[in-house]
Amino acid sequence: MPLRIFESRYLDMISRCMKDDVPFGVLLIRDGHEAGPATTFNVGTLARVTDWYQGSDGLLGITAIGGERFRLCSSERQDDGLNIGEVELLPAVQSMALPDQYQFLQPILESVLNDLGRLYEDLERQYDDAVWMAWRFVEILPIDLEEKQALLETDDIPACLALIEKVLHP
Repeated sequence: MPLRIFESRYLDMISRCMKDDVPFGVLLIRDGHEAGPATTFNVGTLARVTDWYQGSDGLLGITAIGGERFRLCSSERQDDGLNIGEVELLPAVQSMALPDQYQFLQPILESVLNDLGRLYEDLERQYDDAVWMAWRFVEILPIDLEEKQALLETDDIPACLALIEKVLHP
C-alpha cells in the first residue's frame, strides 16, 4: 500500500513506527470522514513500513505491507486527531492447498503481480496456498471496499475464491 503522508499526526505516527519497528493499524471508515469524527469497522490489518522516500513535492511517501488481522477492542481520539486503540490479533487462517477448480487463478495472479512491479517485487510468492492467493486477489481486484471488508472478516477461503472467480468471470 503506497501512502503519501503530510498531516503532522501521521508523520509523528510513522516516525514512531519506524523508530520502534512496530506496525500501525488500518481500519476502513464506516461513517464519517478521515479528517473528522468517524466510526470504523472493528476488524483491520496491521501494516509495517517497508520503504520511504521524500517526494518532489516535499511530502513523505511510504510503502506499507499488511500483516496480521486484528479486532479493535477500544479506541480513543488524541488531541491531534490520531485514533489510537487496543487490539487483539485474530488467529491466522490455516494454509490450504489451492483447489483444482481454482488452479486457473495462479497464472492470472502471477501476471498481475509481475505487472505491478516494484510494489510487489519483494513479496514472497505462495501460489500453491489458497489463503495467500485469496488475500492477494482481494487486495488488487476493483471490488467495493465494504465487500473487501467482509472478506477480511471471514475465514471462509472457498467462499472468497468463489467470489474472485465471479468477479473475473461474470
